[in-house]
Amino acid sequence: MKATARAHPIQGVVKYHGMRDHERRFPYHDSISVCTAPANTTTTVEWEPDGSEDSYVIDGEPVTGRGAERIDAVVETVRERAGVDHAVRVESENSFPSNVGFGSSASGFAALAYAATEAAGLDLSHPEVSTLARVGSASAARAVTGAYSDLHAGLNDTDCRSERIDTGVGELDGEPFDPESDLRIVTALVPSYKETEAAHREAAESHMFDARRAHVEDQLATARNALREGSFHDTFETAEHDSLSLAAATMTGPAGWVYWQPETIAVFNTVRELRSEEDVPVYFSTDTGASVYVNTTTDYVDLVEDHVADTGVETDVWEVGGPAHTVDDDLF
Repeated sequence: MKATARAHPIQGVVKYHGMRDHERRFPYHDSISVCTAPANTTTTVEWEPDGSEDSYVIDGEPVTGRGAERIDAVVETVRERAGVDHAVRVESENSFPSNVGFGSSASGFAALAYAATEAAGLDLSHPEVSTLARVGSASAARAVTGAYSDLHAGLNDTDCRSERIDTGVGELDGEPFDPESDLRIVTALVPSYKETEAAHREAAESHMFDARRAHVEDQLATARNALREGSFHDTFETAEHDSLSLAAATMTGPAGWVYWQPETIAVFNTVRELRSEEDVPVYFSTDTGASVYVNTTTDYVDLVEDHVADTGVETDVWEVGGPAHTVDDDLF
């Protein structure tokens, strides 16, 4: 009863903020994201009939406290669904930095849920597995279904699940643009620790929260339509604007969370200069963290990466990643 799964982290296009139910992680509104590869989390899960206790290890370190509680939530949900009462051993490795705003909780809980269900012998669709991953991290639901995915809001597992968005091929600079094959993401690593869960818990207390909810439905409709039409500009201009909206709500909560660092702003300014002065198709995006996603295309990625790197940050180039899936290379 062992399986290993791999999942990619996500970049929010239209991000969720706050939850109606913090235990079952039902967000207030829908959210859209894109999985980012080759960054990934690989997780091996083994149900042990003779085991005495559950064991959780991430990147070689035992997990305790709130982290273990969140893993417990997924494990117990799978146990109930599969009707197993065995102890479980979980080991996980990330190929990229965690807790810096690059979606590691999304890939982590997606890989956990997918491996746990496979190891338990459950035959579930990706949207069904997304409801199990969601109880660890709402973003993980979208990491399960992969590529561009939409997590629907709801108060039950039938409604609140992720589904992949079918994208179309549009046009950019007179050439075809495919959102799944032609997008390139220059990552700007700003290693400043962030705490996402606390920000979600106090989201509704911001005086900007109702304003965000009032306009987010338009953002969602614009993003969905842009992806179906294959429009680079409409998709990632929306992502940039939504990042600013999210930050406004986060920074005006009771704790006054300010994630951005000077390097973050420097990347923003570089992106805007490239767009306005050199007519480069490029937009920035952030989730709850200081690191930045810089969205561009295959034709411009080298130029964009050079300029972003000139701000002094560590860069990498990612592309669109697929859904969670099993792999043969077990971690134990």
